[in-house]
Amino acid sequence: MLSGKTALVTGASRGIGREIAITLARYGAEVIVNYNGSKDRAEEVVKTIKAAGGKAEAVQCSVADTEAVDVMVKNLIEKYEHIDILVNNAGITKDNLMIKMSECDFDSVIDTNLKGCFNTIKALYRQLLKQKGGRIVNLSSVSGIMGNAGQANYAASKAGVIGLTKSVAKELAPRGITVNAVAPGFIDTEMTAAMTEQAKETILSAIPLKREGKPEDIAETVAFLVSDKASYITGQVITVDGGMTM
Repeated sequence: MLSGKTALVTGASRGIGREIAITLARYGAEVIVNYNGSKDRAEEVVKTIKAAGGKAEAVQCSVADTEAVDVMVKNLIEKYEHIDILVNNAGITKDNLMIKMSECDFDSVIDTNLKGCFNTIKALYRQLLKQKGGRIVNLSSVSGIMGNAGQANYAASKAGVIGLTKSVAKELAPRGITVNAVAPGFIDTEMTAAMTEQAKETILSAIPLKREGKPEDIAETVAFLVSDKASYITGQVITVDGGMTM
């Protein structure tokens, strides 16, 4: 399905990003596993992909660092000659009630989650225009749609990702480049595993399907959006949340 394609997945050393990288590789893409601080885990993802017969390499870069992103993308284009798929998954949380939230915690979340998407897309923009084709998927969140107490910074960043997605989709559509967002709901990751059972039950009670999702649910949605099967879908936000935002 993705044979001959090169995919850059940011924040791909763990959780949802890891599953996206492995899934895209399974469908035939050569995957660049971007990470910021988790080198060992990123290399483990690469080993997993290669063990299954796929192609991948790990590349370190903080997506919040504009100059570093420009250098990373420049080097990747020189090496691979084309990047067909960009999945902006890198993200952080620094949750707190608004009254207790520091300016630093607000800025760092915006810089990684929202500006990080801007940085990678802008760095790839001219190359995508030159190719006259490509797929971009940005990871948003149901928090960016519904809001969430204690997540003013995170919700704002993920709402911003939706606005960025729709705007860039309109810019790039004439060149056949699609830009979509995926908004995960309550997904079984390391972050949710650390929650108390009571907190989990409270969230699950608000989900019509009465269960949490799996990273594979997000990865398969992303794989569809970057494939030729989704060539007429752009500027959309696909919620994968068990019905939470209905």
